[in-house]
Amino acid sequence: MSKKVLYLASGNKHKKAEMQQILPDYEIRIPADDGIEFNPVEDGNSFYENSLIKARALWELVKVPVIADDSGICVDALGGEPGIYTSRYAGPEFMHGKADGSKISQDEQNRFLIQQLNATGSSNRGCHYACAMVLLINPDRFFVAQETFEGELIHTIEEQAGTGGFGYDPIVWLPQYKKTVAEISAEEKNKISHRGKAVRAIAQILRIL
Repeated sequence: MSKKVLYLASGNKHKKAEMQQILPDYEIRIPADDGIEFNPVEDGNSFYENSLIKARALWELVKVPVIADDSGICVDALGGEPGIYTSRYAGPEFMHGKADGSKISQDEQNRFLIQQLNATGSSNRGCHYACAMVLLINPDRFFVAQETFEGELIHTIEEQAGTGGFGYDPIVWLPQYKKTVAEISAEEKNKISHRGKAVRAIAQILRIL
């Protein structure tokens, strides 16, 4: 029997792989798999709003149930920044992204974020990832789960470690593991991560639909 298809409103193959591992009973597809151009304007004011924008945009293209998530890293001493602007973050001068929409490399983002936290002089290195996930059945019927994943930012870029995960994972330290997020296995990450917890909540809903 072929698996049911669930579309993921993302172009991120890392997210697709994580989702596929947590939802093995479904075939997870992203728009690019079907040659669909997908780049909605994420102009919401929260992770949830951006997630719903992406879900609705993809549903209009495929007209079948879709999953969308919006996630980011929130640094306590920076008032929760960069938050929903995580992917666009370009240092203290461009906290919410550059005006021309251009992005800097992940390595530069990691360096800037550590430097910006250090510049505050705060001893609080706490941070967390947040993930809002939407399962949209149709435009008027949807479910939402939002979860977090707590850690600490390392002190210097030289302390970054690990090749697993993606994004800011090499600079987020997990005291309970004495490793960065990028150093733990994919299985371990899926058990405790913001996205892992959110998609498991969505999986419970899928079972009763």
